[in-house]
Amino acid sequence: MLAKLTSKNQLTLPKSIKKEIGDIEYFDIKVVGGQIILTPVKIQSTDAVRDKLAALNLNEQDIADAVAWARK
Repeated sequence: MLAKLTSKNQLTLPKSIKKEIGDIEYFDIKVVGGQIILTPVKIQSTDAVRDKLAALNLNEQDIADAVAWARK
C-alpha cells in the first residue's frame, strides 16, 4: 500500500490499515534501518492511572521503596 506525505508533513493511513488498528489517535514513531515504524499507543487519562494505582493498594512506603530502588 502507498501513503502520501503532504506538503504539511501529514501522512494519511489507508482505510484498511485504520480498520485493522481500530480507534487509535497516537503513534510512537521511530526509524529503523531506513524504515519508519509506527506503533499504536493508547494515551490513558490521569484518572485511569490513579485507578490502576488504587487497585494495587500501594501505600506511601511502597512508593518510597520503589523510588529508593530506582535511584540505586
